[in-house]
Amino acid sequence: MELSNLLKNLPEQFFAKLSKNVADAVAEGRDVINLGQGNPDRPTPEHIVKVMQEATADPAMHKYSPFRGISPFKEAIVDFYAREYGVTLDANKEVAILFGAKAGLVELPLAILNPGDTMLLPDPGYPDYLSGVALGQVAFETMPLLAENNFLPNYADIPQDVLQRAKLMYLNYPNNPTGATATPEFFDETIQLAKDQDLTIMHDFAYGSLGFDGVRPPSFLQSEGAKEVGIEFYTLSKTYNMAGWRVGFAVGNEKLIEGLNLLQDHLYCSLFPAIQVAAAAALNGPQQCVTEQLQIYEKRRNTLITACEKIGWQVEAPAGSFFAWLRVPEGFSSEQFADTLLQEANVAVAAGNGFGSHGEGYVRVGLLVEDERLEEAIDRIATIPAFKDRICAK
Repeated sequence: MELSNLLKNLPEQFFAKLSKNVADAVAEGRDVINLGQGNPDRPTPEHIVKVMQEATADPAMHKYSPFRGISPFKEAIVDFYAREYGVTLDANKEVAILFGAKAGLVELPLAILNPGDTMLLPDPGYPDYLSGVALGQVAFETMPLLAENNFLPNYADIPQDVLQRAKLMYLNYPNNPTGATATPEFFDETIQLAKDQDLTIMHDFAYGSLGFDGVRPPSFLQSEGAKEVGIEFYTLSKTYNMAGWRVGFAVGNEKLIEGLNLLQDHLYCSLFPAIQVAAAAALNGPQQCVTEQLQIYEKRRNTLITACEKIGWQVEAPAGSFFAWLRVPEGFSSEQFADTLLQEANVAVAAGNGFGSHGEGYVRVGLLVEDERLEEAIDRIATIPAFKDRICAK
C-alpha cells in the first residue's frame, strides 16, 4: 500500500522541520530562545475565554452546526468590517467561515482553478501557500519582494506572458515574513491590474491589526472595485491570540465565497458552534486588548532593533506583523546563519530561504518572547566568534 502521488508531491513542511530542530535542542537540556515561531505567546483575552466556557455548557452547542456557519458569527464579521474598515458586506453571500485562515489559503486554488492553471505567489512568502499549489495540481510563478521596492511586487517586472497565463494572485500585507505593509495606492494598482488581466486576487490579512508607528494597515477591500476582483482572508489567531482555536473567515467577491463554501460543504460540516460564539464575542466585544497587544509588539520591535544596533548589526525595523526580517552578516547563507545561532547561541530563527529564493540573505525573527529574552538573544548572538568577526570587518 502506498500514498497517493498527490501526497507524495506535497512540499516539505518548513515549520515542522524548524519545530523539530528546536525540540531536539530543548530535549538536550539547552535553554533555547525560540524566535523562529509564529505562535502568539500571550493568552486569549479573558472575556473571550469566558464566553467560550459558557457556550460549551449549552447542550445546543454540541449538535451539528449549520454547514456554512451560524448567523451571529457572520453578522459579527459584517459589523467588524464596517466598524474597522468602512466596508459593507452581505453576511449571506460575501462571508465564508474558515477552519483557520490557513485552510482557506490551501482550499482556494482547488475551488477556482483547474489542474495546470497558473497562479502568482510572493517570494518570499508564507510557505504553506505551496500546499494549495500541490493539492490543486496547478502551476505557479513567483513575484520577487525586494527591499528596494519596500517588499511590494513590481508588476511592471512580471513578464507579459506570465500575466496572460495567471488566473490567481496571492498577496499578504502586513507581510509574513518581511514585516512590510502595503498602501491604498498599491491596492488600487493591483485592482486595475486584475481588471486588465482578468486576474483574481486573494489578500491574506492575517496581521491586519499589527501596524506600527501609528499607521493602520489598510484592508484590500477598502479600495474601490476590490470585491469585483478578489477576496480577503482574516484570522482571529493574531488579533485575539486564538491560534489554537483555528477560526478565521474570508470576505469579498460573491462567486469566490460560494466556491469556498461549496468545497467546504464536502470537506466539513462546520466549525464547533461554541467557537463561533466566542469568535463573535471577540469581534463584537471590547477592543482594548487589541490595542494593548499592538503596543506590546511595538515595544518588543523597538527593543530588538535597539539591541541589534548596539552590537553593530544594522537592520531595518518592520512596519507591521510580529516579525522582523533581518539581513544575515556577509559570508553566511540564511541557513548557515540560522544553524549557527541555534548551535552556538541557543537562539532559534527561521532561515529566509525557507520562504522562497528571494528570502536568501535574511532570517525571520519573531517578536513573541518578552523584551528581556529578546535582548538576551541578541547578546548571545554577539558572542559568536564568526558573527563578531564579520560584523566588525564591515
